[in-house]
Amino acid sequence: RLIDTANAPIFGVDTEGKVTVWNKCAANLTGYTDEDTMGHNLVQGFITEDFRSSVQEVLDQALQGSETANFEFPLLTKNGARVEVLLNASSRRDVEGRVVGMVGIGQDITARIAQEQ
Repeated sequence: RLIDTANAPIFGVDTEGKVTVWNKCAANLTGYTDEDTMGHNLVQGFITEDFRSSVQEVLDQALQGSETANFEFPLLTKNGARVEVLLNASSRRDVEGRVVGMVGIGQDITARIAQEQ
């Protein structure tokens, strides 16, 4: 419940990169509901083509147990616009400590990026 009602976009993927968590803030930010995203590949479906390899690298690092802080990347919205996100990503582990996915907590920095340009 805390994840779903947080005022920051939070999403998670399993070890195959498929979306397993997509909270209300992520849905409001992108226009994609959790029904639209669950089970779909995050990188292929919701990341702009020019950032797919770098986002995949961050996901892979999290899946290997390394955390990434303050990573900037664009998410695609349902209407085709870009939303700039500042992300902190970390591993999700099961009760035995095995990595079972990645969870990312983001911040919409679209306005800040536009102001800087």
